[in-house]
Amino acid sequence: MDINTLRGIATIFAMVAFIGIVIWAYSSYKKKDFDEAAQLPFADDDKDKATREQKDTRSNEK
Repeated sequence: MDINTLRGIATIFAMVAFIGIVIWAYSSYKKKDFDEAAQLPFADDDKDKATREQKDTRSNEK
């Protein structure tokens, strides 16, 4: 087995891994999980807004 055979095997392995990841990422089975994860950055906005409103209410009471 020479170096070119090893390079060919490594290339095929990388291609199969890439195709597997693409199929996994775009499968409808994971869509719900990915949609939830996509909304995570916006989840903090509601908490921040509530915290700001509480601080404003406290500062107005003084």
